[in-house]
Amino acid sequence: MGASQSRSEPDEKVFHSETPISFSQDVVNNLSDHLESQETSPERQSILDAHIRARIQGELEHLRREEEIIREEIERALEKENLDRESNMAGDASDRDGGEVGDIKSSAALSGDLEEIRGKIDKYQSRRALDEHPDIKRNGETVVDCYKNNKSTPLNCWHEVSKFKASVTQLEQQYFKSL
Repeated sequence: MGASQSRSEPDEKVFHSETPISFSQDVVNNLSDHLESQETSPERQSILDAHIRARIQGELEHLRREEEIIREEIERALEKENLDRESNMAGDASDRDGGEVGDIKSSAALSGDLEEIRGKIDKYQSRRALDEHPDIKRNGETVVDCYKNNKSTPLNCWHEVSKFKASVTQLEQQYFKSL
């Protein structure tokens, strides 16, 4: 009884068949296709995916840089075209009017002229505001005259400066009371 347990038997069992086994061609094709298309491991697949993503990102960056370069070239071309059109308009206007070339100014020159006119208007407004307050205007002129007369000793004008400061302080107080 104990003898059967102590003896070792091989794990393989071989059966011999007297009838030959044959497989259909579909089964053989399916098995061969399955062997040829081995699936990749998940680690390999993640590495491939990361590589593909990196190449796509690189290509996107390359395309964005090219797009920016093309956009800058288009902007330069449009700017040049606008400047050419403005200069042609200036030439046409001078031919019609019989004036000099350049009577029609570019937009940059016009905006500079506009800023200059705004500055002059602001100065005029500030002078007009002083006309409404003759004591401040008079005291300010007195300070200016004193400084002109005492170029080497401007500290001698302290009295005129203090009068001017007092008149400005009084005007500020009146303004704040009116609010």
